[in-house]
Amino acid sequence: MKHWWPLVLLVLLGGLFFAFDLGGFISLESLKSGRDELQQAYRARPLQVLGSYALVYILIAALSLPGAGVMSLAAGAIFGLWVGTPVALISASVGATLAFWVARYVFRDVIQERFGDRLAAVDAGIKRDGGLYLFTLRLVPVFPFFIINLLMGLTAIRSGTFFIASMLGMFAGTAIYVNAGTQLASLTHLSDILSPALIGSFALLAAFPWVARWGVNRLRKG
Repeated sequence: MKHWWPLVLLVLLGGLFFAFDLGGFISLESLKSGRDELQQAYRARPLQVLGSYALVYILIAALSLPGAGVMSLAAGAIFGLWVGTPVALISASVGATLAFWVARYVFRDVIQERFGDRLAAVDAGIKRDGGLYLFTLRLVPVFPFFIINLLMGLTAIRSGTFFIASMLGMFAGTAIYVNAGTQLASLTHLSDILSPALIGSFALLAAFPWVARWGVNRLRKG
């Protein structure tokens, strides 16, 4: 494990997060109670509040800490839909890419030594369908994003492909959460946002590129 210092830094930051119970400040209840003050701060110092928000969200995503859903809601509650969506989306994508890099540069060598043959097969599939495969995983909100970040870091997918596919795949879900944040008063639980019907719609949307690709290949062979 050559690049051990990022792991030490992550463990330290994660430990501080839980030691000071910072998760208590990133909750639906605390967002509701502090929304008016946050909106006033944004109107008074827009760039500072935007920068602080982005930094916090990036750290949460990079450290795989709980609170990403609440942070997307906060973007809508504080900034509104049209500003909140790109800010939340870019912050989440940057944080995910940092987590991806940590997995790649801290853990990949160790896993390569032990499971090199199996990882080579996965890498071959990623080289063929990497962007599309990652886009599909991001689009369906069933798989925890932090697991996707770590697993993709162990493959040969390029960082640029990871970032772009992640951003495209997370766009719809992020926009839904940000829009829900604009109606914060009507929310009681985070589970109110993603209904089974909505998840099913995401699944159908994720399946469409694969079906289209299969159809094109069939036409070419025909």
